[in-house]
Amino acid sequence: MVMGCGRIFNALRRCKQLEDGDNSTQLDRCLGLLDLTALGVGSTLGLGVYVLAGAVAKTVAGPAVCISFLVAAVASAFAGVCYAEFAARVPKAGSAYVYSYVSVGEFIAFTIGWNLILEYVIGTASVAKGMALYIDSLCNNSMARAMTEAAPINISFMADYPDFFAFALVMLITVLLGIGVKESTKLNNVFTALNLITVIVVVIAGAVKSNPANWRIPLEDIPDEYKSQAGAGGFAPWGVAGIMAGAAKCFFGFVGFDCVATTGEEAKNPRETSHCLLCCLWCIATVLTMMLPYYLQDADAPFPHVFTEANLPVIKWIVTIGAIFALCTSLLGAMFPLPRVLYAMGSDGVLFRPLAAINKRTQTPVMATILSGLLAAIMAALFNLNQLIDMMSIGTLLAYTIVATSVLILRYEEESTIQLHATKPAPETPFSVFKQLFNLLGLKYPTQLSYVIAKCTIMIFFVVALATCALLRWEQAEAALGVLGAALLVLLVVLYRQPRNNVENLSFTVPLVPLVPYLSVCMNVYLMVQLDYQTWVRFIIWLAIGYMIYFFYGIRNSSLNVKNEPQTNGVIEEKRQVVTTKF
Repeated sequence: MVMGCGRIFNALRRCKQLEDGDNSTQLDRCLGLLDLTALGVGSTLGLGVYVLAGAVAKTVAGPAVCISFLVAAVASAFAGVCYAEFAARVPKAGSAYVYSYVSVGEFIAFTIGWNLILEYVIGTASVAKGMALYIDSLCNNSMARAMTEAAPINISFMADYPDFFAFALVMLITVLLGIGVKESTKLNNVFTALNLITVIVVVIAGAVKSNPANWRIPLEDIPDEYKSQAGAGGFAPWGVAGIMAGAAKCFFGFVGFDCVATTGEEAKNPRETSHCLLCCLWCIATVLTMMLPYYLQDADAPFPHVFTEANLPVIKWIVTIGAIFALCTSLLGAMFPLPRVLYAMGSDGVLFRPLAAINKRTQTPVMATILSGLLAAIMAALFNLNQLIDMMSIGTLLAYTIVATSVLILRYEEESTIQLHATKPAPETPFSVFKQLFNLLGLKYPTQLSYVIAKCTIMIFFVVALATCALLRWEQAEAALGVLGAALLVLLVVLYRQPRNNVENLSFTVPLVPLVPYLSVCMNVYLMVQLDYQTWVRFIIWLAIGYMIYFFYGIRNSSLNVKNEPQTNGVIEEKRQVVTTKF
């Protein structure tokens, strides 16, 4: 029994090894810097700009939605530099899944990969739902009224009616992606150019009609019919809690660079491909809330509404048409990484291997594309937009947390090239461990002891950060927060004192390690805590389903398990046949 548990524990920790310079792939390596940048920009400047800004301003944060976007942008920027270092280390498809598989271990890799599937499924469904609502609002919500009367869904945690239009939008993108990467990205490049022009028009026209007084409307000046839904009025009607809850939702708008990271295997030069987060969302939120008071915003199609109220019908239709193109690019960018994650996990055997099948003509994972499209289309048809956005946010935030944690682990890892120069650690007595906690010996290279201390510190830090962020929601926990805050500072000092390995051979490295990954984890965990309990319940159910698949299928069929199985003389041929069959 003990031996069995030991084997399982070792299986959970086994890491994938990538050979230097190994860029072989069955996928079509046809994407250049322009294509990847257009994918990132298109997926970023979509639902977050044309739908989410108005919805969050009206119901969650008020004019302070611009601060919510700023908080989300800072958290995304920290995550972005962590992604950039991993992209320099691991130019393979799978995004954070492969990164964690190489650095942390198979179980964590499966967890993050399964989470990425959730992120991209919900992301695709969210954009499709938002686009359907946007178009329907331009038609006076005729589709919504007709479907609510014909086929109402009277379930609290689902949508009011089955949205067949959103379902059809997802399936259309699925067909487009199944045809081929090159063909779909050409169309995406054109739509992204139109999207950028639309954003410029919005900012310029909105700035002309902006009125800063809309940021400081007191509650007594708000009409009586809106007071019950207007909070306390002013710039931040729902206070800091509303700003941070808005940031958790606005995080949806800053996931474009993850799409670029996931397509690394199809880039012509993945190590030099980079994507910078844009400040357009902040500008959009600013002009939107200055043009019209937050309580008068339209949550489904804010910009056609504000330009109608501003008596600018020509600008309204320019923005409306541009927004539809933008939502198309956002939908493509949201769904594009999903089949690639399924392909990567299927190739490694932790998910069902047929998902890794590549069509010879299109050089795309067709089965993974069809499956992911069907799943996203069903979600778009059955759930409402707010539920989808919250589920998307929690999956994205956990993915970013794992990436930042992996950066820390890799930096403190004891490497074979460094061990030649490393000072041999003192015997592991309590006194020697205490000295190494603050590196009183002045070691310049990682040792086994310093690496263990760093890993334990990172584990404790995550638990303390989670407890601290949870307690921040209660005003009566000042004393406990003071203790936990001091503990976080001590843990940061311990990490800072531990020797780190040499990363000069990488094209990009995260600056100010351990501070930047440390802050990234803290911000991500805090934003996750802001999401409601129903989102956590759905998320836990999703994880439970994934772990059942992993422990009943993935742990035995993993490529690492097949590779590491002992092959005695009597069973060599049988094992070879099994490997051939599974692949």
